[in-house]
Amino acid sequence: QVQLVESGGGLVEVGGSLTLSCSVSGYTINYYALGWFRQAPGKEREGVACITRSGGTTTYADSVKGRFTIVRDNNKKTVNLHINSLKPEDTAIYFCAAKRTILTAPPTCDSDDYTIWGQGTQVTVSS
Repeated sequence: QVQLVESGGGLVEVGGSLTLSCSVSGYTINYYALGWFRQAPGKEREGVACITRSGGTTTYADSVKGRFTIVRDNNKKTVNLHINSLKPEDTAIYFCAAKRTILTAPPTCDSDDYTIWGQGTQVTVSS
């Protein structure tokens, strides 16, 4: 069974940068698509960035395109989210998630499709 542990959250000023890391353990990472999701207080969980098993294709929410970059390293068993130009509306708990899928599956970012979740890491952007 895959287990996910996020790290790297914190308090950051508007316009700042942050890298969130997710360590994957328990099984081979290669069989899983991975994604980063976030949930702000009073809002539904939102998929922000997802990546295919090979890492060759990614998808981003419109609100983060050009600012967020998802990168996976199957050898190191990690998936990172690089965040630039932080905005107050980026404040949320960020979750790493995994779903087992076929190799050619597109990088969909629907949280209902992801079955394995980390505990989350808080990102707070101060204005």
